[in-house]
Amino acid sequence: MRFAQAILLLAAGAAQAASSWSFDDASISVAAKKGSDAIKEKFSQKAPLTKPVGLGSFDTVKIILTAKEDGKAKRPHQAFVTIKEQETGLEAPFPLTVKDTGKAVVQISQKDLPVQFLLSPKPLKASVVIGSFGEARAVNTPVFDIEIQTDPNTPLPKYEAPVRYGKKPEIHHIFRPGPQSPPKVISLFFALAVVATVPALLVSWLLLGANLNHLTKALGAAPLSHLTFFGSIAAMEGVFLMYYTSWNLFQVLPVAGVVGIVAVLSGTKALGEVQSRRLAGER
Repeated sequence: MRFAQAILLLAAGAAQAASSWSFDDASISVAAKKGSDAIKEKFSQKAPLTKPVGLGSFDTVKIILTAKEDGKAKRPHQAFVTIKEQETGLEAPFPLTVKDTGKAVVQISQKDLPVQFLLSPKPLKASVVIGSFGEARAVNTPVFDIEIQTDPNTPLPKYEAPVRYGKKPEIHHIFRPGPQSPPKVISLFFALAVVATVPALLVSWLLLGANLNHLTKALGAAPLSHLTFFGSIAAMEGVFLMYYTSWNLFQVLPVAGVVGIVAVLSGTKALGEVQSRRLAGER
């Protein structure tokens, strides 16, 4: 008794494992715009159509079939007619409208196809795909070819391939040339104009009664402060000269910061010494 039960269980498991989806009563018809059937043929999983089916600009292909699971008509979870372009491998699915009885139908015209299909030089491959939940094997069977027939009086649609990520040609950047110094003649003219202000300044001091006799007193009272203050002013002018000729801003800022601190510290003491002489009545 137990042996017989084991045999029955094994047989049921083998039958369940061997179950698969299929289709039957399949036919294809091509209807012209007027509604008359230009062609109507039957096909099956084991006997696909041998000749391509012509699809004109105003034609409609109608596919009818009955989906079955393990030989019984049933509504699957998914049922499609897929059309594939042979050269590029591009594939477009068209879902079948399926009833509870397994009866399925779909209509396809040229306007439903991608532009690439209309430009294909070879016939398109059509397959029936049926599958569902469970252990039953799905079916994917080529059934016929479709030959696109375009209208000679209508221009073919244009197709441009989309931009895709990938290796691109090398880009050679052309950078804007860097700023150049003004002509040397202009630079030399303004440099001489600046240098000419030095003797003009000295002459102005003499005309205004500048007292150079205090120079020895100033250097004697605070020699380091006066010399450092004057040197820092000259050094700052040198920093500006280097910035004009070769340095960039990142090279100028640290040096200018150090020279500025030295000028403030030494200038405070040097000008303090001058103030003390002024307060003592020395002019």
